[in-house]
Amino acid sequence: MVEGEGQRGPEAFFEGSPEGLAIFRAVTEAVSWIGEAGVRTTKSQIAFRRHTGFAYVWRPGRYVHSDVPAVLSIALPRRDSSARFKEVAHPAPRVWMHHLELRGPEQVDAEVAAWLREAYEAAG
Repeated sequence: MVEGEGQRGPEAFFEGSPEGLAIFRAVTEAVSWIGEAGVRTTKSQIAFRRHTGFAYVWRPGRYVHSDVPAVLSIALPRRDSSARFKEVAHPAPRVWMHHLELRGPEQVDAEVAAWLREAYEAAG
């Protein structure tokens, strides 16, 4: 993983949310098994990138009332109909954004890793 430019690091981003930080670390580990990716922390999210972004971790409690420690948004080139996704949006012709609420690092499982691999490959 290559930490890119950003306003602050993951520890500061998840300050006060050790579960959110653990989830972020689980996503980071899953991505590292796939290949090299840049990581950029901004005020609103932590993005994993190749030529384009393919996965984003963010704290929903900052934007809506939620007790979910982290959401993983995965940019796939197709719509996946898994019931695990809280919401699926179609922001661009070749991108379907899949939002997955995560309550613990153990939820970053083989299925999530497969989605991350597909998104990573599509981000070229």
